[in-house]
Amino acid sequence: MGESKLTMAVPPLLLLTLLSLPSLLIHAAISDAYPTIPGTAPIDGGFSDELKPIRREVYGEGKIFDISHRYTPEMPAWESKEGIGRFLWLAASMKNGSLANNSEMKIPTHTGTHVDSPGHVYDEYYDAGFDVDSLDLQVLNGPALLVDVPRNKNITAEVMKSLNIPRGVRRVLFRTLNTDRRLMFKKEFDTSYVGFMKDGAQWLVDNTDIKLVGVDYLSVAAYDDLIPSHLVFLKGRETILVEGLKLDDVKAGVYSVHCLPLRLVGAEGSPIRCILIS
Repeated sequence: MGESKLTMAVPPLLLLTLLSLPSLLIHAAISDAYPTIPGTAPIDGGFSDELKPIRREVYGEGKIFDISHRYTPEMPAWESKEGIGRFLWLAASMKNGSLANNSEMKIPTHTGTHVDSPGHVYDEYYDAGFDVDSLDLQVLNGPALLVDVPRNKNITAEVMKSLNIPRGVRRVLFRTLNTDRRLMFKKEFDTSYVGFMKDGAQWLVDNTDIKLVGVDYLSVAAYDDLIPSHLVFLKGRETILVEGLKLDDVKAGVYSVHCLPLRLVGAEGSPIRCILIS
């Protein structure tokens, strides 16, 4: 049948549908294999007029909480009024002729949400190689309890007793006044943050089974008991300290925590990505 006869036999609208059907089927097949993700470029390789990434705090329909802070120049740094400042730069740029964009960064290992190893405050442990690469991932991952600490004081032995954390609980995240005051969102370092006093650290080590201690500012230890509290926690090389957690907008209760430090051989601290799954 010639083209003119086909045109006469088939209504124009139906003809257009038939001619476009192969491409529609191919597009449908591709979409099934690679469904569109909100905020990304279309799967056909085109780009929307305005590209905007979606940045989330909660994933999986409210079941996964990111409790790590984003790294920005304005985030607080230890004893600094200016934050961490510029720490990331584009060393190779496609705009300048490079084949790809490649960034470089330089930050202290105890910046933002991070983990301490025993070598942080014990020089003999540092020399012996107790770095972040030696930390037990089984301790850093598993069931965890998020608790609210009384807002009017540091974490002392008295406070620890009042929390009534039962034996058998191995991972506890302590939410304090630091979260209410949003200290991790303020550029200037604040020495009045809430942390563990030496007697609170000792009570935890002696009277609980807690091996992962998480807190919501740059140090687990109160400023006035900075080194003594760290020494108590890290002496036995069993307790892992995760500091600078983002615990706002998460209900107290039991979760599954997952924290993964970088495998920095020889480093006594590392940035860490932590999530809670309900």
